[in-house]
Amino acid sequence: MTGTMINIAAILIGGTLGLLFGERLPERVKHTVVAGMGLFTLAVGISMFLETEQSIVVLISLLIGGLLGEWWKLEDRLRNLGVVLQKRFSNGSGTEASNFVTGFLTASLLFIVGPMAILGSIQDGFEGRITLLAIKSVLDMFAAMAFAASFGIGVLFSALPILVYQGGITLLAAEAAAVLTGPMITEMTATGGVILMGLAVSSLLEIKPIRVGSFLPALLVAPMLTPLFARLIEWLGWVI
Repeated sequence: MTGTMINIAAILIGGTLGLLFGERLPERVKHTVVAGMGLFTLAVGISMFLETEQSIVVLISLLIGGLLGEWWKLEDRLRNLGVVLQKRFSNGSGTEASNFVTGFLTASLLFIVGPMAILGSIQDGFEGRITLLAIKSVLDMFAAMAFAASFGIGVLFSALPILVYQGGITLLAAEAAAVLTGPMITEMTATGGVILMGLAVSSLLEIKPIRVGSFLPALLVAPMLTPLFARLIEWLGWVI
């Protein structure tokens, strides 16, 4: 789990720097920085989605994942976790409390959704190589710095989902590498790209509120649907 621990350290360092020096930045600068991160996240999400070879898989995965997420109340559970952490580690109320939860949710979703989190964790656990997670750590550090300057200390607690998510994949790397094929990872990546676009539109650019956390199960649904649709297309001779 070396790569994951480096990733966590980078988030904590970046978040701490953002907390220390963020107050010196005018609000307009903070808003501009977050908007820049939002535009970049949107661009990354679009590029990830364009990798899909079966767009119908992405669509159905999002629909099924969204239904499962709402059934399990994932968005509410994530927000409640943010509220619990806010009450335990921060004395703020009102806008400050809201910023804590927003920072925790936004950073957590951004850091765990994406191919580098999955492939990097598998690479770390299966081969002992941390190259992808090291690159991700640098990106996450600067993102944490920008988010912490705007949203506050809640961003630092996004290290907890990172530990559970990436650490879990790393520990199960051998099994994951044996199960996940190239096409499965491709569709999972494309699905993650749509979730990132939702994160950018909802939390970073503040265009339209979206319960992005509810779509997280889609990341599990996509690789399961991929071989099923591949066989269906082969059987029917369709091209989707």
